Amino acid sequence: MLHVDMPTPAEIKSLAAAHGAARVSIYLPTTPLTQETDADRIALKNLGSEALGQLAAVGGDKRRMAAIEEQLHELHDDDAFWRLQARSLAVFLTPERHWTFRLPNSLQATVQVADRFHLKPLLRAATFPHEALVLALSQNAVRLVEVFAELPPQEVRVPGMPKDAASAVGKAAIGHRSPSGRIHAAEGEKVRFRQFARAINAALRPLLSGRETPLVLAATQPANDIFRSVNTYPHLAAQQITTNPDRLSDQELAEATRPLLDDLHASELEALRQVFETRKGQGRTTTDIAEAARAATFGAIESLMVDIDDVIPGWVDETDGTVRFAEGEDATSYGVVDEIATRAMAHGARVLGVRRADLPDGAALAAILRYAL
Repeated sequence: MLHVDMPTPAEIKSLAAAHGAARVSIYLPTTPLTQETDADRIALKNLGSEALGQLAAVGGDKRRMAAIEEQLHELHDDDAFWRLQARSLAVFLTPERHWTFRLPNSLQATVQVADRFHLKPLLRAATFPHEALVLALSQNAVRLVEVFAELPPQEVRVPGMPKDAASAVGKAAIGHRSPSGRIHAAEGEKVRFRQFARAINAALRPLLSGRETPLVLAATQPANDIFRSVNTYPHLAAQQITTNPDRLSDQELAEATRPLLDDLHASELEALRQVFETRKGQGRTTTDIAEAARAATFGAIESLMVDIDDVIPGWVDETDGTVRFAEGEDATSYGVVDEIATRAMAHGARVLGVRRADLPDGAALAAILRYAL
């Protein structure tokens, strides 16, 4: 079982704003198998030594380096910490404190030292949906199930959620003729099921407010179309489970949902690539790093895709976004594309961490602009 603690958008923004001397970012692949974590501990120790070497090479303060080294030793020796891991580990250190995130996706071993944290690989974890909510809906029952990448699913208690269609509309059966005689049989069932669906949507709204977790609907027709006609949650997935959910356990719902998350991610990237191609003809895109840096500095980026693996060292001017590229990596430079991503996020841009193959023309980034530059 994977033990995951995903960074929230607020945590990513907080890390992005944590500028100062001696910021160390370490990523390493890990194993969830407790008996095999010794190699992961050694990898962290080696990457930590590399980080300290970079600081020493630029004359870093010895007391600050010692404080970072002490935190690395404490992490290395923490048996309880290593007993519960996922597929990757992200560690961010300053002389005063550290942050760790256990991530469900496999990342390359990386160490970066600068005056800011290296966050692009973390964006990959935040970009790809690793959990979903499943609304299992039929005339006879409704339940909400939270599905995780590899953790057991959990049913979510929703205050005010109706039990079934008939009780939701105060009838013994939803096919009963109305007092006016206007609705009955199949037509009456649809009308009353829509009332049931509206009650479900109303119960879900307080719970889902402010969330971006995909909501997957498990329902047969006409329940599927009826609920979609009254739903107000903007992240209801087009992907759906069409088997009668009354016949599926929570675990079976989870197993049916996980492949849909892959499809959801692929669809999202394809939609963004199509927008990129449309905006390209309007002069509202760029794959040029220097142009993207200026656009990010002045808040002109609407959406941004960045390669999470490659690091292009350099500096981006704080006032006008001018880029200077470094000849090599050391503790005085930082990842330019990483800095572009964090500046874009600070101005409200949607930023996705992807693989190079997902980017147009093999570029290091692809930006959709709010206006033509």
